[in-house]
Parts: sequence; C-alpha cells; structure tokens
Amino acid sequence: MIIAGANELASNKQLVDAMNVFPVPDGDTGTNMSLTVMAAAREAEKNGSLQVADIAKAASGGALRGARGNSGVITSQIFRGFAKALEGMEEAGVQELAVAAEQAVKTAYKAVMKPKEGTILTVARGCAEAAVRLAEETDEIEVFLKGIIEDGHKVLAQTPEMLPVLKQAGVVDAGGRGLLYILEGALKQLGGDLPVTLQDGQSAAVAPETNFASLASVENESITFGYCTEFFINVDHPDEAVTTGLKAYLGTIGDSIVCVADDDIIKIHVHTDHPGLAIEKALTIGSLSGLKIDNMREQHTNKINFSAEAPKAEAPKAEQPKKDVGFVSISAGEGLTKIFKNLGVDEVIEGGQTMNPSTEDILNAVDKINAEHIFILPNNKNIILAAEQAAKLSEEKKLHVIPSRSVPEGISAMFCYEHDADPDEMEAAMKDAIQQVDTATVTFAVRDTSIGDKQIKEGNILGMLNDEIEVVAEDVMEGTKELLRNAITEESEVVSIYYGADTAEEDAKELSAFIEEEFPDCEVEVQDGGQPLYYYIISIE
Repeated sequence: MIIAGANELASNKQLVDAMNVFPVPDGDTGTNMSLTVMAAAREAEKNGSLQVADIAKAASGGALRGARGNSGVITSQIFRGFAKALEGMEEAGVQELAVAAEQAVKTAYKAVMKPKEGTILTVARGCAEAAVRLAEETDEIEVFLKGIIEDGHKVLAQTPEMLPVLKQAGVVDAGGRGLLYILEGALKQLGGDLPVTLQDGQSAAVAPETNFASLASVENESITFGYCTEFFINVDHPDEAVTTGLKAYLGTIGDSIVCVADDDIIKIHVHTDHPGLAIEKALTIGSLSGLKIDNMREQHTNKINFSAEAPKAEAPKAEQPKKDVGFVSISAGEGLTKIFKNLGVDEVIEGGQTMNPSTEDILNAVDKINAEHIFILPNNKNIILAAEQAAKLSEEKKLHVIPSRSVPEGISAMFCYEHDADPDEMEAAMKDAIQQVDTATVTFAVRDTSIGDKQIKEGNILGMLNDEIEVVAEDVMEGTKELLRNAITEESEVVSIYYGADTAEEDAKELSAFIEEEFPDCEVEVQDGGQPLYYYIISIE
C-alpha cells in the first residue's frame, strides 16, 4: 500500500505542482512530496518483514531522511507518528489504524511552529477524524479507507474557505491533495492481485536521480579511501553515547562519515579501506541490514546480501583543517554559487527553487565541514523546515539555521561573518540582517489565474516583492522597472541585481542605468547569478 501510494503521487505530482498558489514555474509541492514518499517506499520495500510495525518504521525512517521542502517534512512527520502508534504490532485492523492516524496528525502538528488551517495538516486531521468514526462502523479495511478518502476530499474542498489566498488563486491546498493521492494509491492496491513495484522501470529501492552540483564526482577527485560502505544497524533506542562512540571509531578508519540514529535504526555511511572493521564494530551494537559496499576505485558496485541499489556514493574530500564555524548554503545558478563561495560558504547545495534538497542532503553537506558550529542558509522559505529537521538530527555538530527566505537574505547574512565572532552572537546578527532586506524577483506565469485584483494569463511577466505579486506585465524590462518603482523607497541605499540564465548582461546594465537615473541616491551593483526560471533576483537594502 505504501509503494502504491508513492506510485499514485508520482503519477500526479505535476498536477499537485500546478496547484501552487502563485502561478510561477517553481511550484514544487508535488515533486517534494513525491520524492519524500518514494524514499519511504524504498525503505518499506527492502525491509523484508511482514509485520506492520517493521514496515511502518522503515517507511518512517526513509521519509525522515528523504524529506524535501515543507510539504515533504510534514509528510515525513505523518509517517513518523503513524509508525510510533504501530510499534510492536504484527498486524493492524481499523481500530489500530484509526489510533495511528490520530498520532500521525498530532506528530505533524507538533513539527510546525505556527500551524495554519487550510493546509495538508487540516486535510490530515479530517482524515484522522473520519478514521476514528469509521472504525466504529466497519472492520473492513477497504470500506474504512474509502470513507477516509471521501471525507478527506470534503475537507480539501473547504481549504479555499480557510485560506483566502487559495480562494483568490482558485485552487485547493496542494499538500492536502498530495496526501489524498497517497491514500488513493493505497486503496487501489487493496483490490490488486499482484505485488506493486515502483514505476518508471525502477525497483522501489532505486533512488530518483539527484544532480546537485555540490556532489563530488569519483572520477574527478582523488580517492583517499577505496570502499564506500553503507548499512543500517538495527538496535532498540540507541543512546547518544553509542552513536558518539561509533562515530569516533569510524573516524579512525575512514572519512565521509554519516551516523544518524532514529529510534530503532542507526544509518551508517563511511569511506574506508577496511569495510570489514566497520561491519565488525557495528555487529557489537546490533544486527545489520541494507548492507552495500562500493569499490570506488574500480567504479563498480559489489553488493553483499543486498538486493537493491542505493544512491551512488560521493567521492571523499581531503581532510579539511578544523574551523570554528562553517557554512552551508542552498542556491541555484553558477554565478550565485560563486558569490556564496567568495563570501566564505564551505558547501553550496545547488537546489534552490526547482529541486529542494532533502534533510539528508543537508546533513551530508554538514558532514563535509570540519567545524563544531555550522550555519545553514536555506535561502528559500520552502527549505527552512528541512534545515531545522537536519539541526535536530545532527549530534556532534551544532547547526545554526538562519531562516533566510531568499538568496539576497542569505548574502546579507554572510556579510555578518566574522572569523573570531561568538557563534551565538553571529547567529543573532545574521537573523537581524535578513530582516533588513527586501527581495524583488521577476519570472513568468505558468497558468491563467487571478490573485486579488490581478488577472494573470499564462506567459505574463510577474514581478514579486517578498513573495507577493506586485506587477503583472507583458514585457520583462517594463515589468521589472515598474516593480522597482514600487520596491525602492527613500530609505533604500543599495540595490543588487542578479540576472538569470535567460537574461542578457546588456539588459541587466540597462536596468542598472534606469535605477541610477530614477534613484540617484542608491548604489547599484550588477552580477551574473545564472539562476534558472527567474530573469532577475534583486536585493534592496
């Protein structure tokens, strides 16, 4: 049912993406949820158990590590609460599933600092309330699940009345629709005679392609340790001392270490010349599963007791000198990546608007930095939750999440970096700095809609100020100028223009000349951002 749910969402993820409130080309709720649930399905498929507790737990762990974007993080918490309620059970009927649904909703609500009604949380709660009622009316799982989905659709239809912005855009909540696709896939599987396998010709254990530019290529890096070794240690509630000691030991035999504990599982990833030593150490803690060893020097995979392939390993980097603080930034575009690097960022994950990195992607970047304190700059409101989840999972290093909602905010935060500054004081300064920045962006509409009093047609140029649509135009240059007239005030001092991959440098310079003429008190900078989808990202300070 989990795999079928993942397939159903994958088949409809573009429809969910299209439900984004703003008709911009980076609506990615469906994509983020699909990647998250696919991660859950991979772990469920390769678990091998026939007990619901084991399958739910495996799916929860996969979703937790594969969570992308706000919708993905909330979905992972739904899986987590569901699994906790099923702990110790070999099988479950409608009564147990109803309790699990209630726990799933409670866990998801706790994960969001300021829950909003009219979102996936509301739809999940409606489904849980239906589950409790239906559990008293039927003991047939198919009837039970069908009733939950029917009630879920009724709640989903009401979401525009709960969130005015949905009503203005003429859409229901995308995350809530994604959740119902998962349940609909599960319902379809109940009537099926054959086992479900993941679509697109891949087994459930094969990860979707990830192509972040920050991932190193084995062919392009010198290999310090030859074997990429990955496995799970199955252990009851590992304590911090166990994982800390294991990390310390792995550090003596290799590098590129990931050691993440979650209730009954410790996930291990290490590059070493002696995988047997890592395995022997792990066996003193618990039983092993999901074992995979890649010979990186020979560029082929040796699989040991593992029928499914995991994502390809990253190449190890040379040991970095110890630093007081380190930085991870999310960005999109070669030019923006160079800017962050020049400002002192150690690892840039190229995700940004169209591919939100997962919690595990962020943890992997953190693991590459030899520093006790590491600052995370999400630079996108849809990545903040994943970064905060990474901070909770990080054990040896303290992660400081700066809730930057845009690239200009992230750049402004990096100007607060001082080599000898106290990390907590620098965190406070960065959080203050991002409040002093206005971000103007120029993109295009991907569908017809209306937002407030603005009638938008597919292909229109959209000028946005701090995520609110300010201008609808036919021409990029004229629309951008109108946007800047609305955005620049008497208090504005510096305007930085980052032009995108589809914008000519000459056009950016023309825009700079316009600002200098219209707003002579403002200092103007022009830089090649190289970002996709957005003609301009403009910082106003």
